Amino acid sequence: MRIVSACLLGVKCNFEGKNWKNPKLLEEFLSGDLFPVCPEVMGGLSVPRVPAEIQGGSGLAVLKGKAKVVNEKGVDVTDEFVKGAFEVLRLAKLVGAKEALLTEKSPSCGCGETYDGSFSNRTVEGDGVACALLKTNGIHVTCVKTSKM
Repeated sequence: MRIVSACLLGVKCNFEGKNWKNPKLLEEFLSGDLFPVCPEVMGGLSVPRVPAEIQGGSGLAVLKGKAKVVNEKGVDVTDEFVKGAFEVLRLAKLVGAKEALLTEKSPSCGCGETYDGSFSNRTVEGDGVACALLKTNGIHVTCVKTSKM
């Protein structure tokens, strides 16, 4: 069993209330191999929601209390992102997931790079909060590129 960013399966759960549907992953989901998650929704954020970015570091730094997640209106949403990440990890363990297929650049799911916190469409190296937590707990993460991000 693998977990997957729900937006990649067509669930309209990204910050805009849209998705990044990947037909190949949807086909895999229908075969029963994928368990969908959305860390931001699982952390209590709404759909749609104000865009948020990590400021002061990466998702790992957020987990260590050295960076924060702030939305475009300046509201600190770190607690919701951390809560969602731990919910994803809990579910991953519950279903026995050894791998996660996550979307790119997200402050939650982003793998390898995220937006830089300036809301100017620039990216920096590093993982989102949920991605970092999964990796530090031994779950292999594969980044799924989207055509819209």
